Amino acid sequence: MRTIRHYIDKRALGEPDKIFMIAPEPGLYLTYRQLQEDSVNLGKHLTKLGLQKGDKVSFMLGNGCQSTKIFLGAMYSGFVITPLNLMAQPAQLEYVIGHSDTKLVFFTENQKDKLETAIKKVNRDIILIQIDNDAETIFSADEDLLGIHLPEINEEDDALLLYTSGTTGLPKGVILSHKNLVAGGQYTTMAHELTPDDRALCSLPLYHINGEVVTVVAPLLSGGSAVMPHKYSTSNFWELISEYGCTWFSVVPTIISYLTSTTDLESKNLNLDQLRFGRSASSALPPSLHKDFEAKFKVSIVETMGLTETAAPVFSNPMDPTKRKYGSPGLAVGNEAKIIDKEGNEVPRRTQGEIMIRGDNVMKGYYKAQDTTAKVLEPDGWFHTGDLGYMDEDGFVFVTGRIKELIIKGGENIAPKEIDEALYKHPAVLEAAAVGIPDEHYGEQIMCCVVMKPDCTATEEELRCYCFEHLGEFKTPKVIKFMDELPKGPSGKIQRLKLPDMLKLKKT
Repeated sequence: MRTIRHYIDKRALGEPDKIFMIAPEPGLYLTYRQLQEDSVNLGKHLTKLGLQKGDKVSFMLGNGCQSTKIFLGAMYSGFVITPLNLMAQPAQLEYVIGHSDTKLVFFTENQKDKLETAIKKVNRDIILIQIDNDAETIFSADEDLLGIHLPEINEEDDALLLYTSGTTGLPKGVILSHKNLVAGGQYTTMAHELTPDDRALCSLPLYHINGEVVTVVAPLLSGGSAVMPHKYSTSNFWELISEYGCTWFSVVPTIISYLTSTTDLESKNLNLDQLRFGRSASSALPPSLHKDFEAKFKVSIVETMGLTETAAPVFSNPMDPTKRKYGSPGLAVGNEAKIIDKEGNEVPRRTQGEIMIRGDNVMKGYYKAQDTTAKVLEPDGWFHTGDLGYMDEDGFVFVTGRIKELIIKGGENIAPKEIDEALYKHPAVLEAAAVGIPDEHYGEQIMCCVVMKPDCTATEEELRCYCFEHLGEFKTPKVIKFMDELPKGPSGKIQRLKLPDMLKLKKT
């Protein structure tokens, strides 16, 4: 049975005293038996409050002991967990709370004002429960719960309702079943050859699909464990891996960039012998940055790709470093993949088109949005990713951009990723993101926003000359804007489409 409950029960029965989760800040350890007991206790308390199977349960929490238990325990008990994005703007938060039909929200004191302001505009009674995310328990044992029984659940039941970051328009609610989540965890386990001896460092938030499936569900399925700090921190990243014996970690390219630019291991007395690999996902990893990280830290990075709609994993490079390809998120693992043209026909190898995915990890659909679902999910199960790319002769996929992000200059399609990667090779550039801006002659021109590395400088003209040398005149940005930071989603992925609004660009 492919349900979260099945795997929690399985682990609690087979290895009850094994550590599943470590919360470093409060110094708490959670065994599989405790996870099962706390999941049952949570479910019974919520049932006592009047919630029924399929009701939405939200949390507005950072990573930690209780957020991890609520995430798994709600699904275990037959509810649908609906995490709230801590980075959401007030209007988006209000929309998600209203649209999701959530019945109850767990939150911490530092989120109280923002949450209560949003809920005032929702015409529905919602139960609010303030908790300490570092506490050992939320609800104490209650004899009145003895007569409460949790409902039966199956793999087709809804488990997770997760809203996309909403870079354009309103966020979409992605419905993932127990089967979808279990498939996502299984594909992650397969791709990275995870074993019960593996321990993951979770650096990404539990309101993002990567943190949820890759570093919580996958360790549960493989019988491993996870270290769950409050949030990612450059200053203690390597120390956490050393202190808690992590064998792998999952990050995004932005984190890899910060680690490469600002951390050094030579002066630190760390034990990293057990560290097998790092995993990069959520956006393309520039090959130059990929190589720089591996050369500096002697840690292998496996580039992967996933989406909220596919319960995270879709592609992954092989674990054997000699079989990987820089610049590619790898091969399809568990699911099927193909590249199609605008008419829906599969194209020959090395021909650009839209990347399509099919598998047990693909979502059930968008919540309250049948028309939108029908546009991206074909009757035979193939999902339109909206990503452009091609597949080589070995089956490796190369992503060239997003359909909506293409810059169309003088009728020619330009993938922003190509410009980004050229600038990432410049020794002074920390981050880069190219976008199209209006132009009366070409239709669109190229603008690139860059963030410089600490203590590094470069002029706009120097960077334009660098692009000219590496890209040629046509693809060289007309405008280069220097910024302190680029807009990012909860996973650290650069939100390219927000840049023009941020800069309040007019016609160039």
